[in-house]
Amino acid sequence: MEERCVIIYVREDDRVLLINKKTGHGAGKVNAPGGHIEPGETPVQAAVRECIEETGIVPETPVLKGVLDFPFEDGMHLKGYVFTSDKFTGTMYPSDEADPFWCKVSEMPYDRMWEDDRMWLPALLEGKY
Repeated sequence: MEERCVIIYVREDDRVLLINKKTGHGAGKVNAPGGHIEPGETPVQAAVRECIEETGIVPETPVLKGVLDFPFEDGMHLKGYVFTSDKFTGTMYPSDEADPFWCKVSEMPYDRMWEDDRMWLPALLEGKY
C-alpha cells in the first residue's frame, strides 16, 4: 500500500532546520520536519503544517524539489514530496514529536539519519531537483 508524505528542508544561509524525531515512524533518527498528507490537503499544505506542528517554524517559500519513492522491507511504500524553503517566520520550539535544531550543511549528521539520505540529500542541498 502506498502512502503519501512530505518532508521540508528550511534553509538559512549555510544552515538547515533538522529534527530529532521523538515519536512515530523514524523515532530516534535525525530528519527534516515532515509527515503524512491529511485528506483534502495538498503536499505543499502538508509540508507547511508539519513544519509548524513539529518546530514552530513557518516556511514562507516552499518549493517542490523532488518526489522520492521509499519502499520498506515490511511492504510499506511511501511516496515522498520533498520541499525546500529559504524564507520563514516563527520561533523554534520543541514539540511532542520532535526536538528541532539548526545544523550547518557541511556538518549533516548522516550517521544518525535514514541510510538513503546520503544518496540524494547532498544534491538537494546543492539546489538540484
